[in-house]
Amino acid sequence: MPRSPDRKKPKLVKTYSQLGKIENDPGHHLAGPFRPQTPLDEGSAPSSPPAPSSFWKKKEDAVTPWSTQSRGFWTDIKSLRWVVVPSSSLKILLIVVVLWANWEILAPYVAKDTPNPFSALLFISHRIPTSSEDDPRYRKGYLDLVFLAYYVVFWSFVRQTFTLYVFRPLARWFGLKKEAKLDRFAEQGYAVVYWGGMAAWGARIMAQLPTWWYQTQYFWIDYPHWDMKAELKCYYLLQAAYWFQQLFVMLLGLEKPRKDYYELVAHHIVTLWLIGWSYLVNMTIIGNAVFLSMDLPDSFLGLSKLLNYLQWERAKTAVFVVFIFIWSYFRHWLNWVILHSVWYEFDLLPETAKSWTPEKGVWMAWWMRYQIFAPILLLQFLNLFWYFLICRIAYRYVDGTTFTDERSDDEDDGEPDEKDD
Repeated sequence: MPRSPDRKKPKLVKTYSQLGKIENDPGHHLAGPFRPQTPLDEGSAPSSPPAPSSFWKKKEDAVTPWSTQSRGFWTDIKSLRWVVVPSSSLKILLIVVVLWANWEILAPYVAKDTPNPFSALLFISHRIPTSSEDDPRYRKGYLDLVFLAYYVVFWSFVRQTFTLYVFRPLARWFGLKKEAKLDRFAEQGYAVVYWGGMAAWGARIMAQLPTWWYQTQYFWIDYPHWDMKAELKCYYLLQAAYWFQQLFVMLLGLEKPRKDYYELVAHHIVTLWLIGWSYLVNMTIIGNAVFLSMDLPDSFLGLSKLLNYLQWERAKTAVFVVFIFIWSYFRHWLNWVILHSVWYEFDLLPETAKSWTPEKGVWMAWWMRYQIFAPILLLQFLNLFWYFLICRIAYRYVDGTTFTDERSDDEDDGEPDEKDD
């Protein structure tokens, strides 16, 4: 017996209700920043009085869980707060540099011809001895994990330095006052720098490969691509370190969680799944193509958010229009090109590579087609969901519809923000 159409209405109403909550959620990482902003010349919420010190049992308890204030170097290390405290992450970085430099200076006198044990932390390892000096090649190896760990600390320091000491002061200079908006402006400023830089670097690397501009057949021809150019290996490991650092912060709750927390965690896990597997099975060439398709749209997304915070209407509109075209082309068209290649060009692999033989650097058993396809497809589903929200934002702008909620400054929680002193 056919289901009555009336029974479907509650589900549709519920779906639209959920979408409405997302679109009107000031804390959503994509929709929130495009909500109407409180005019810059309006006063901020009054400052909340600081809690009396007698309220706290211990002095360090007065530091909020998401504070970037150091509680002491050793305490920051034990509590993993070095991830959000730039002074502590810098000390870790400098300790390694000093140890490496001391070895370089003293080793010729006390341990001649002994490799520097700290080099693997600072520089990529596992050079192929037979590769030429003009074009050195590298393979993957266990010391890559050491390099990865060091640069998780590096990205922690870089991120916090940019957000706290570059973009927050810049936001104040532009007239932003509320803490939530200062935080989000700083985050998006760093995003523009990181994603823009990585997109440019990724394009430079792709220009050196036969896959330029998405010549997807070369993902498979001449596989396994186990001998990497130095620049490609460094790029790949630095990208992996960045994503580990981001997931690390979210899972440990070292920063104030956003309302779309699980959505972002899912995105980070799928991204790391892609990075890890592609590196393990010698598919860094396809990984470079995926990175580039993701990074460039993110840089324009961050820029459009910044302009919306600053209420530069004409610039914001122009950049948002460009962003939609870039997102459509890179995040969807090029991703579908990659998915098409995985599904239909997989058989271009050499016959000798169609097996699971790790000792030969060959990992392309028949089922790997699905292993490569699945995470890229999952990433595309997430991108389609966000694309739907982007199109809704664009439609509402063209339609002249505005949001009625005035809490756009309280982007992460809806609680009153404190005014800076």
